[in-house]
Amino acid sequence: VIQARNISYGFGDTPLIQDFSVKIMRGDRIGLIGNNGVGKSTLLRLLLGELQPQTGTVKHGSNLQIGYFDQLRTELDPDKNIAENVGEGRDYIRIDGKDRHVIGYLRGFLFSAKRAMTPVKALSGGERNRVILAKLFTRPINLLILDEPTNDLDIETLEALENRLTEFDGSLIVVSHDREFLDNVVNRILVFEDDGQIREYVGNYSDWVRHGRHLAEMDRPSSQQRDSRPAGGAGVQRKPAKLSYKQARELEQLPARIEALEAETANLQGKINDPQFYSRPHEDVQAMLDQLQSKTAALEDAVERWAELEALQEAFRQRRNELVDRG
Repeated sequence: VIQARNISYGFGDTPLIQDFSVKIMRGDRIGLIGNNGVGKSTLLRLLLGELQPQTGTVKHGSNLQIGYFDQLRTELDPDKNIAENVGEGRDYIRIDGKDRHVIGYLRGFLFSAKRAMTPVKALSGGERNRVILAKLFTRPINLLILDEPTNDLDIETLEALENRLTEFDGSLIVVSHDREFLDNVVNRILVFEDDGQIREYVGNYSDWVRHGRHLAEMDRPSSQQRDSRPAGGAGVQRKPAKLSYKQARELEQLPARIEALEAETANLQGKINDPQFYSRPHEDVQAMLDQLQSKTAALEDAVERWAELEALQEAFRQRRNELVDRG
């Protein structure tokens, strides 16, 4: 998608980016993290080709189609309803290579069939942002740019965005100070660390914290829950969240892991139940007993984790249905 090699950029005698290289592949979900004023926006503009590096090169893959949230704000027609704005006059729109009815598609953004017929001029600010997101994902984009999305989006819109991102098969670059949002949507991060270096890590923000690295306290991504952030002048309670991309993948893989662990545990138990088992050398007996104990513990952990993720997913489904019905 994007390959930067040894790029540098600065203003006067103040270097912001020095000899930085990165390769962004299709499907990568990149979080850009750093102190205010260190060069996050500059790096983003360099990667997108809006700025030319003073040294080094930036190359884009063929057919790169970039989508920005804010670029569609002025395209909404306030006199048309939600479905007309998103479908652009069509009843069916093409999403991920499949034709979908615009009303059914809008349910994923918490608009009931009745609400989808509402003129945009009658919507709240949060609802308008959901319309923009719905419209954005109808475009044939393969690289989505989100610059501090949690500053402009309410809780329900953020959850709709996180939900849609789990289905988006393109690449993502997000600049954010919201730790929860970063943990839910990214799988790699580029961090402006306090020694002046930009380092790349696999995982999300919480994974990076476990490396023992630090940002300046005043600029560290917020670890506060979103339910403490005011929206529209009042506190908003965090709704049950959609599983993150990482959690959704884990839930998908857990049944096979549980089945494998059950088979291994049964196999070990069968060997231990053999009448001749305890006539073996003590070391062999103890090794197999320890193995059974380890596999049993792993099986219990896997089942417990599966139940936990299933409960989270069900809570989200119920809350989402309530919001759609209320709309």
